[in-house]
Amino acid sequence: MPAEIKFFWARLNANYWFYPALFSIFAAFLAIAMIWLDRSGFSSFLNNVEWIAPARPKGAADMLTVMAGSMIGVAATVFSITIAAVAYASGNYGPRLLTNFMEDRGNQLSLATFIGTFVYALIVLRSVRAEDETPASGADAAATILPGFTPQLSLLVAYILMAICVGVLVFFLNHIPSSIRINKVLEGIGNRLLVAIRATYPIEDELGEAREAQGGKELTAWDTGYVQMIDFADLEEIAREHGAIISLVVRTGDFVHRELPLLRIDGADPEELEDELRGCFTLGPTRTPEQDPQFLIDELVEIALRALSPGINDPFTAITALHWLGAATAEIGRRDLRKDVCGDSEDCPVIPRADGFDHYAERGFGTIRSAVATSHAAAQVMLEALENASVPIQHPGRRAILRREAEALLAQARNELDGPDLKAVEDRFRLYAQRIPARHVREAS
Repeated sequence: MPAEIKFFWARLNANYWFYPALFSIFAAFLAIAMIWLDRSGFSSFLNNVEWIAPARPKGAADMLTVMAGSMIGVAATVFSITIAAVAYASGNYGPRLLTNFMEDRGNQLSLATFIGTFVYALIVLRSVRAEDETPASGADAAATILPGFTPQLSLLVAYILMAICVGVLVFFLNHIPSSIRINKVLEGIGNRLLVAIRATYPIEDELGEAREAQGGKELTAWDTGYVQMIDFADLEEIAREHGAIISLVVRTGDFVHRELPLLRIDGADPEELEDELRGCFTLGPTRTPEQDPQFLIDELVEIALRALSPGINDPFTAITALHWLGAATAEIGRRDLRKDVCGDSEDCPVIPRADGFDHYAERGFGTIRSAVATSHAAAQVMLEALENASVPIQHPGRRAILRREAEALLAQARNELDGPDLKAVEDRFRLYAQRIPARHVREAS
């Protein structure tokens, strides 16, 4: 399957409109099915149920009218509240978080439930016939013992949907304020990052490093944009079919433009396979979380950098982001960094771009270092996060990389802080050095 189709499906159910559209279609079919059951006489047993009072046509029409009107009103309110929450979150935490809130399943399903109920009520309302109207068919006349036509079973289902909507509304009113709390936002990003790391590097405790690329002829980009998805399965199939080795020059999330290399192929002519190979890449205007753990790392870093900016000055938000960044770094540090893009195959002909542990450490802690150094509280927590990340990592070279990050932070803090603030950071570094000795750096060298 081409990368464009896979990416389209991956992003389709992430769109804010997808579940409302799906629920509307389902509600329409449900309404048609319920009306058919009513017209066929399957609902006649309800007339004998004492605790269910049969509705008259006017009462049914009034109830369905109120239900349809209230549901579309509530749906509009839900949409407005969601947009307000999204504007608040993206303005305070960063524009990259806009995608997270628009993809939130709670928001999507809440809106979908109200719109679906509106569609159901509207379609059922159309079938109600007043007492003085002529039956449309013999089935209509036999559907109920009361004059006119009242879809009793359809109305009962409408009541059930109304009860569900009340529950969903209560859930939504609790979910929105909870979802924009910064700790909840960071928890969501952190957990998604840990899941993405485990999916990208599934082998734990072997501590292998990424494969180095092989040479070959280059295939360049044909357009401008971010690499949003790479179809590794199709690349493997192409490589095996032509007996070639494909080494990727880009990773998912990289920005490319015309004439920049995408990959190098050894053993085949890229010009002959150009159309097939380019079909394995999806380019677009924005980065997405698919196949891109660094996107989530960048989100944590962005929140921390904003929190430490002079205009906001919220070191405690940065501290929470550092804790999640430390957990993610420790997860990467204990894993085999050879991407298994060919499944269980040992002779994979596709070599992804090598991302070593130093790359991830620099992308996270390295990017945030200069801002953290301006706050003695954040600097101490970053040293703690580096120390805690080093504890489960058994690879001396990877522990040495984290120690170098700690040393670089100390050097930066000496340029930014002085007095008791600097002394507190230096004391915390000495505690770190006692637990992670400098000999690890020498061993790695």
